[in-house]
Amino acid sequence: MAEAKQSNNKQEKIGQVMSNKAAKTIVVEVTRRVPHPLYKRIITKRNKFYAHDETGDAKIGDTVRIVECRPMSALKRWQLAEIVRRAVQVGLAENADTRPKVSLKKKKKKKKK
Repeated sequence: MAEAKQSNNKQEKIGQVMSNKAAKTIVVEVTRRVPHPLYKRIITKRNKFYAHDETGDAKIGDTVRIVECRPMSALKRWQLAEIVRRAVQVGLAENADTRPKVSLKKKKKKKKK
């Protein structure tokens, strides 16, 4: 008889990791450039997808491929397939304060004589 062949019709998207704060979850931003329907100017549209990352390998800034899967939670319907390109992590230390040093003291105004 005919052998049942499973077709792989799952959607794939490529985007950048925006957040990896949650356990086994990453937020991937997918950007696409499309012409405006009326004015035909090229505009950038962005969508954020929650994806399951079982091993926790993806870091912020990585370019990743995500694949459609069964619903894993209220928001997660995607799964990490592979890390396409790693982000360059420059000078990030655990306890480093990266905020600029800004003085919060108000300057006193000089009185006119």
